[in-house]
Amino acid sequence: MNEAQPPIVGCDDAATLLEPLTELVIRAGAAILAVNRSAMRVDGKSDGSPVTEADLAADHIIVEGLARLAPRISLLSEERAHLANPPYKESFFLIDPLDGTKEFVAGRNEFTVNVALVTHGAPLLGIVAAPALGLIWRGIVGRGAERLTLHNGAVARAAPIKTRPCPPRGQPWIVAVSRSHGDDRTEGFIAARGGAERSVLGSAVKFGRVAEGEVDIYPRLSPTCEWDVAAGHAVVTAAGGKVTDSNGAALHFGLGRKDFIVPEFIAWGDPAAAA
Repeated sequence: MNEAQPPIVGCDDAATLLEPLTELVIRAGAAILAVNRSAMRVDGKSDGSPVTEADLAADHIIVEGLARLAPRISLLSEERAHLANPPYKESFFLIDPLDGTKEFVAGRNEFTVNVALVTHGAPLLGIVAAPALGLIWRGIVGRGAERLTLHNGAVARAAPIKTRPCPPRGQPWIVAVSRSHGDDRTEGFIAARGGAERSVLGSAVKFGRVAEGEVDIYPRLSPTCEWDVAAGHAVVTAAGGKVTDSNGAALHFGLGRKDFIVPEFIAWGDPAAAA
């Protein structure tokens, strides 16, 4: 690697980073769980979304850890988006320290810590941790994906995961839908698949359920942000699935789209279904 240039991270480098990144995410999850939800302060951002001391604590742990672990790789965190300097044309970390803050504030357990490593605009490595559920989904594109089960803050079990084929004709699709972010386009997409069964879930847990083959598809045809999508994108892709826009085209990250908006996406368990 040329020390004068930002690093371009490939699969081998990503594999070296996977374990220390997972440790960082576990620490961030523990910091979130340590926050007293009944007494914490909840502030509003300019877009109306909430931010809590748990978001900020997780952000601090991850960003400080990445500065030690991979100081030459750029990063973009939701909580530091105002400091971003896109486009990120080589490799960079894309972080959502607490995805599903509304779920967290409401006292539910479906919130996640999301860390992705993006290279040339495509998520290469993803870690989605659901600390209150004791689960982590992680993967490297081209190297496979796995689900980790945590016990007392440590990995107790690891199992490989794969997405599943489309249901046979006449059997319903299982569709992951958001508890907090419904929209008419997504509902129309689901309605067009007669007999689809909805699995109502929060945060990037939906990507994890697609990646492990519990859910067939996760459509969101309304705007969200790159940090909400990138880690789950990598995990689903590593597990054998595909993430596209509604026309089947690839998504791109870090290239300077205003406010880092992803206009729409569909996570397909069976990539043949996206054709």
